Amino acid sequence: MSRRLWVWGRLMGSAAIVAVLVWRLGTGPFLDGVRTIDGGALAAAAGIAVLTTVCCAWRWKLVAGGLGVDLPLPAAVAACYRAVFLNLVVPGGIVGDVHRGIDHGRDVDDVGRGLRAVAWERSAGQVVQVVVTVAVLLVLPSPVHAAMPPVAIALVVAACGAVLIVRSQPGGDRSAWARIRAVVAGDVRDGLLARRAWLGIALASALVVAGHAATFLIAAHTAGVTAPASRTLPLALLVLAAMALPSAGGWGPREGVTAWAFGAAGLGAEHGVATAVVYGVMALAASLPGAAVLVVTWLRRTRPMVLPEPPVAEGALRA
Repeated sequence: MSRRLWVWGRLMGSAAIVAVLVWRLGTGPFLDGVRTIDGGALAAAAGIAVLTTVCCAWRWKLVAGGLGVDLPLPAAVAACYRAVFLNLVVPGGIVGDVHRGIDHGRDVDDVGRGLRAVAWERSAGQVVQVVVTVAVLLVLPSPVHAAMPPVAIALVVAACGAVLIVRSQPGGDRSAWARIRAVVAGDVRDGLLARRAWLGIALASALVVAGHAATFLIAAHTAGVTAPASRTLPLALLVLAAMALPSAGGWGPREGVTAWAFGAAGLGAEHGVATAVVYGVMALAASLPGAAVLVVTWLRRTRPMVLPEPPVAEGALRA
C-alpha cells in the first residue's frame, strides 16, 4: 500500500505541476517544444547517450569490482540502456536501476551485493553532480548565485563528516546501527575510494554530467533560446539537479524548475517549458536502445529449451 501511495503521489505531483504550468502559460510552450524537435537534435541526443551510458556502465563496473563481484562491460552497457528506458517509462523513476541490481545480483548469486553496487554507483554519480553544479553556480551568474557560498560551505562540512564516518572504527559495538555503519564504511572504502577506482569513478561521473548538460544546451538551442552557454549552463545544471526529485519519468519537476529558472534569468518561462519538453523527448528517444535490449532479453528467456537427444547405443544401431 505504501508503495502504491508513493507511485501515485509521484504521478499526481507531476501532473499537478504540469497543470499549473498550463494554467499560467497555456499549452503553447508545450506544443512549441514538440514542433521544434528535429532529426539533428534527436541524433545528437542519441550520440551523447552512447557516451553517457558507457561511462555509467564503466562506473558501475568499477564499483562492483570493488565490492568483489565481476561485471563485464558489454553486459553493463546493455543493462544501463535498459535501466534508463525503464526509469523513463515506468512510474517510480528507479525501476530500471532496481531491475539491473537484482539481475546482476542473481548472476553473481548475491542479490544484496548487486543492489548495493547499483546504489553506490548512483550515489557516486549524484555526489559528483552536486560538486560540479555547486562549482559552476559559484562561478557563473544564475538565479541562485547569492546562495551558493553557504551551500559550498555546507558541502565541505558534509564531506568532512563522511570522511570521519568512513575512517571510524566500529570498536566492540555490535548493535544493528554499528553493523550497518561498518558495511557502509567498507563499501565506500572498497567500492568508491579504492586507489584503483576513485579516479575512474570521478571521471566517468563528470563525463555523464557534461553529457546531460550538453544535451540540455542542444535542447535549449532547438527550442529557440539564443542566450550564450555562460547563461544557460548554470540553468541546465539546476534543472538536472531538480530531475532527481520524485517525478513520473522526469516530467513535472523538470518543467517547473526550468520555467522558474528561465523566467528568473530573464529568458522567459515559456522558453524554459519548451526547452524542458524538447529535452524530455530527446532523452526518451536516446533511451530507445534500452527497449531493444528489453525485448531481446525477454525473447531469450521465453525461448523454449531444446534438449539434446540421448545417444543411441552402438548395439541398438546394429540391431
